Amino acid sequence: MSYPTLSEHEWDEVEKIWDLLDQGRIEAARVAVDGLLARRPGHPDLRIVDAAVALDEGEPEGALRSLDGAETSADPALFFHLRSLARYEMARIEPARQDAERALAIRPDFAETHELLSKILEYIGDDEGSRRHGDFAREIDPDLFPPMLEVADDEFDALVEKSLGELPPKVRRHLDELPVLVEALPRREVLTAESPPLSPDILGLFIGRHLLDRHHDDVPGSPGAIYLFRRNLLRACADREELAHEVRVTVQHEVGHLLGLDEDELDEWGLA
Repeated sequence: MSYPTLSEHEWDEVEKIWDLLDQGRIEAARVAVDGLLARRPGHPDLRIVDAAVALDEGEPEGALRSLDGAETSADPALFFHLRSLARYEMARIEPARQDAERALAIRPDFAETHELLSKILEYIGDDEGSRRHGDFAREIDPDLFPPMLEVADDEFDALVEKSLGELPPKVRRHLDELPVLVEALPRREVLTAESPPLSPDILGLFIGRHLLDRHHDDVPGSPGAIYLFRRNLLRACADREELAHEVRVTVQHEVGHLLGLDEDELDEWGLA
C-alpha cells in the first residue's frame, strides 16, 4: 500500500517529536505522535517515529509492532536501526545484528548503529568486531560516544563491597544468606526467562524468591543471588565517582527486590 508523502508541516511536527525525545519529554512525544497518526494512520514515516517513542517508553514489543509496515519509509537506515534496537532490547541478538548491518550498509556513518553493533558483537563474544565498531562510533561522534570507562576487576569488586557496607544494618543482615555476584554481561537464558525478555543492558538483577514469598516450612536452600553486570555498569558511567554511585544504587535496588519492596517502600527502607 502506498501513502502520500507527508506535508512540510507534518515533517516539521515529526522533527518536533524527535526534539521532545532528545529532551526526555517522552509523554509529550507520545501525545504528539498519536495526534499525527490519528490524522495519517499507518503512514510508514510516522510508524518510524512511533517506534522511537515506544523504545523510549521501554516498550520494544510495541516498537516492533509499529515498524511492521514501515519498510517503505523515507529513511530505511533508520528503520533497520530501530528494528535492530528493538530486537536487541528483547534479547533477539542475531536478528538485531542482521538489522544493524543492514542499516550500516545504507548509512556507513550512522554512529548510533555502530555503537549498537559494538554491544551486539561484544555480547556474542566478537571482541575485535565490538572494538572496531565502538571506535567507529567514537570517531563519528566523540561527544555522544566517549571511550568506555576502564576499571580493573579488583577495583570494581572493591566498589561493590563498599556499597554493601553502606546499606542500612537491617538490610545488610539479609545479605548473609544471599551472594552478590559480578558477571561481565547477563546470560541470554537469564534475559529470556522473563516475559517480555529483559534488556541485555540491565545493570543488575535479583534472581530468586523475595522474602515476602517465603514460608516457615520452605525447604532449606539458596534463596537466590544478586547479580551485577560489570560491562554494562562501566558503559553507563562517565567516571569512577558516577560508577560508585551507580553500583550503590543498583545494589540497593536489587536488595529491595529481595525484600519484595515497591518504589515507595524502597525509600522507607533507605534504599531509594
